[in-house]
Amino acid sequence: MSTLRKFLTQKTYHRIPLELTKTNHFEIKATLNGIEGNFILDTGASNSCVGFETAAKFNLFTQDSDVKAAGAGATDMFTQLSKKNTIKIGNWSRKQVSLILFDLKHVNTAMIAHDATPVDGIIGADILKRGKAVIDYDRTCVYLK
Repeated sequence: MSTLRKFLTQKTYHRIPLELTKTNHFEIKATLNGIEGNFILDTGASNSCVGFETAAKFNLFTQDSDVKAAGAGATDMFTQLSKKNTIKIGNWSRKQVSLILFDLKHVNTAMIAHDATPVDGIIGADILKRGKAVIDYDRTCVYLK
């Protein structure tokens, strides 16, 4: 019987390792506009996001947005939008990626409180769907096509 890894790599998927944090989140390394950062992989997040404080780090051009963000522990958060970004996760990459910017302090406060490393952002369902993601929870990795 073929393994999931063999099957997906034959279908030209890229295997990307994940790291399970102390908060039981999957963390993933991604390069945004040529700059590497730490992100949480969050299938429940509809959009991929970065914190306001990382806009300069990732060379993001932003515009205000009328949309208010909501997440675990926070609602009605002011947001900005950044379009035409390039993201690379492992050997998988895409151009013309839009990102939501909002205050990630509540997320990073929780991470720090549990002795986990703060993150630059969240990889959400928009990128996972675009990459036809398959998450292998047992082997702690994600496959993107």
